[in-house]
Amino acid sequence: MNLLSSLSPAYAEIFLLTMVCVILVLDLFIANHTKTLTYLMVQVTLLGCSLITVSTHQGGIAHLFNHMFVDDLMSDVLKLLTYLAVSMMLVYSRTYLMARGLFTGEFLGLVLFATLGMMVMISASNFLSLYLGLELLALSLYAMVALQRDSAVATEAAMKYFILGAMASGFLLYGMSMLYGATGSLDVGRIAQVIQHGTPNKELLVFGLAFIVAGLAFKLGAVPFHMWVPDVYHGAPTAMTMFIGSAPKLAAFAFVMRILVEALQPLMIHWSGMLMILAVLSMAVGNITAIAQTNLKRMFAYSTIAHMGFMLIGVLSGTVEGYGSSMFYAIIYVLMSLGGFGMIMLLSREGFEADNLNDFKGLNQRSPWLAFMMLLLMFSMAGVPPTVGFYAKFSVLNAAVQAGHIPLVVMAVLFSLIGAFYYLRIVKLMYFDAPESHEKLYLQPDSSLLISINGLAVLALGILPGTLMSVCAVSVQQSLLH
Repeated sequence: MNLLSSLSPAYAEIFLLTMVCVILVLDLFIANHTKTLTYLMVQVTLLGCSLITVSTHQGGIAHLFNHMFVDDLMSDVLKLLTYLAVSMMLVYSRTYLMARGLFTGEFLGLVLFATLGMMVMISASNFLSLYLGLELLALSLYAMVALQRDSAVATEAAMKYFILGAMASGFLLYGMSMLYGATGSLDVGRIAQVIQHGTPNKELLVFGLAFIVAGLAFKLGAVPFHMWVPDVYHGAPTAMTMFIGSAPKLAAFAFVMRILVEALQPLMIHWSGMLMILAVLSMAVGNITAIAQTNLKRMFAYSTIAHMGFMLIGVLSGTVEGYGSSMFYAIIYVLMSLGGFGMIMLLSREGFEADNLNDFKGLNQRSPWLAFMMLLLMFSMAGVPPTVGFYAKFSVLNAAVQAGHIPLVVMAVLFSLIGAFYYLRIVKLMYFDAPESHEKLYLQPDSSLLISINGLAVLALGILPGTLMSVCAVSVQQSLLH
């Protein structure tokens, strides 16, 4: 009994792994082609994980498995938001995938395995567990992109994703091995202590740090390691693109926090300069290249690159306020990304992908409410008040100003103004252009309700951001104590 109670911080992971195995076996005996029962079981599993995460939350910080796993407020908040993001993705994509014959037990199993990988990444406090979580997530995503086997574009996207992802994993492993050689430990807390109070090999540390930052930049899609992002976003089915562009960003934020902030905080003078270069290049290339795109998924891909640049600004500021604002930015980006890709899937139908800018022409005439939701999402991505995107950008830039990075903030504001053009262009197409198709839109009640909640949440959080912002600040502050 004592053993069981000592494992309580990892109950959610254990429950999810058990349910994946149960669902995959039961799915073999379910003849229903719509996979309704399997889908409901997956949603119940996510709900169960959230209830377990809430009920096992402890006031302090709990370590498990010889300090390889940590349960703190930051990990619990990020896990709950991950369950929510995955659940929303499944609601949005169900009809879309059923029309294309992709809503299978294999897809749902991969989604849950990827979720488990994210949970392990979020709670990892050892380089080994960080890497295991990352690879579980990455291998599931590669398979999901390649799931549409009769599509040459999707197969090509999966190959590019796999090859470049393997290269990034190699960079990370090489960097981790150097840090192990310099400090003699893989434990996040122990590495920080050795760097601060011991006598590690400084040259080896900085060399390993360069490889780790390169690997992290690959996973985030930051310039100049962004080559895979547009091709994978464009080539993968929209549901898979939505998944790649949403929940994993929360795990990526946790990954950056665990490695750079908790383990390598004493080396901040080295990694903050690297992140500054990555942030400026990402905002520049992402925003400028997005202007030339006519495909909405490619445009969102370059916009993701630019948003990751903004998220890095909060991290490189090196303050608790900066880390909190970065976490807030990651959460808001996931919310906006889910809505943007959800809208593409709502307008798509069998044999037709609504992923070009022209497909949004005259949307206000076809459905004023959907056009208004898309307007809120685009305003938020552009950082127009009173939407929450404005507050998210303001909070990271404010943290950078407090840290004295004034030139960086000026460049970020300029690139943000450039970026506003391609978001507002979609609003112009919806409200001022004639529709290319007058076909009636048929929406499922659940996805129609969800897009409304999604759009209105972007507005509500922009007017009242205080609660979420304070949760982010407190959770980051607590995670830095161990």
